[in-house]
Amino acid sequence: MAKQDTNENAPAKKPNKVLPIILGVILLGGIIFGIKEYIYYGKHVDTDDAQVDGDISPVVARVGGYVDSIYFEENTHVNKDQVLVKIDPRDYKIKLEQAQSAQVGASAGIGVSQSQIFTTASNSAVAKAGVVSAQARLDKVEKDYQRYANLVKDGSITQQQFDQSKSDLEVAQASLAAAKDQYKAAVQQIGTTRDQLKVTHTGVDQRQVDVDYAKLQLSYTDVKSPASGIASKKNVQLGQLVQAGQTLFNIVNDNSLYITANFKETQLEKIHNGLKVDIETDAYPDLKIEGTVYNFSPATGAKFSLLPPDNATGNYVKVVQRIPVKIKINASKDVLDKLRPGMSVNVSVITKD
Repeated sequence: MAKQDTNENAPAKKPNKVLPIILGVILLGGIIFGIKEYIYYGKHVDTDDAQVDGDISPVVARVGGYVDSIYFEENTHVNKDQVLVKIDPRDYKIKLEQAQSAQVGASAGIGVSQSQIFTTASNSAVAKAGVVSAQARLDKVEKDYQRYANLVKDGSITQQQFDQSKSDLEVAQASLAAAKDQYKAAVQQIGTTRDQLKVTHTGVDQRQVDVDYAKLQLSYTDVKSPASGIASKKNVQLGQLVQAGQTLFNIVNDNSLYITANFKETQLEKIHNGLKVDIETDAYPDLKIEGTVYNFSPATGAKFSLLPPDNATGNYVKVVQRIPVKIKINASKDVLDKLRPGMSVNVSVITKD
């Protein structure tokens, strides 16, 4: 009984007020955070599915051969049209000399054909003169024949003289016909020779094409940079046998960097060209970069994949698709020099000021 009296006379414990205060602070902080997020996302559209992209030009060997010289180091800056790799040119020089020799031979044929034209033209003139001469002789013989025909009737000449006159007429006629045939053949020969000259000119033109092609092939032994930028992914060594079409290295072009941001299709309603963008890189979180929405991809990323989805198979599960959006980077050269294609970034499109 004494113990029971002791418990009843003990003072009551005071209620704990710290826990409600903590819960209230947390609730207030949550409300403030929710309001800020609501206000923020009412003016911004964000995604972390974005990366730095750029124009990368592969440098390809256009002719095969052994690598004679290399004039650059990997990950160094090169200029447009700078010779970076030299392929042994000796085989291509010989092919050029062969083409030039063939061209000289074909050009000599033009002179021969022109000489033949002059010769056939002279023969044609001679043949024409022969026709005129044969015609004049025929005219004289015909007149003599007519006189002899009248004289033989009255016995003024003998039959033998008349027969001789007749024979002379036939000979003159045959000579004229032969002269005409010879002249016709000479004229045809001129046409044939002129056609041969045209063929020769065509052959010379073809040889010129061969020379130009050989020069072009020789020029390809100097592998030049297609653009100014950083040479990277070097895949060529001295003495290596390279084939036409083989990629030797790549050039990351200067001033070609941009952002590719893959927004959900449900986010595109508020995004349009010209909107300002805040860009934050994972590599440099303190580096604030601004950009501008430039354009949109004509299809989703899934449609450009190697095996695009086919929803007509029956096993259809709706998945929110993403649309690649190109964003221009508005930054100084010092900032751009820090960025590399493939870097991950977070982008926030400002839809309202």
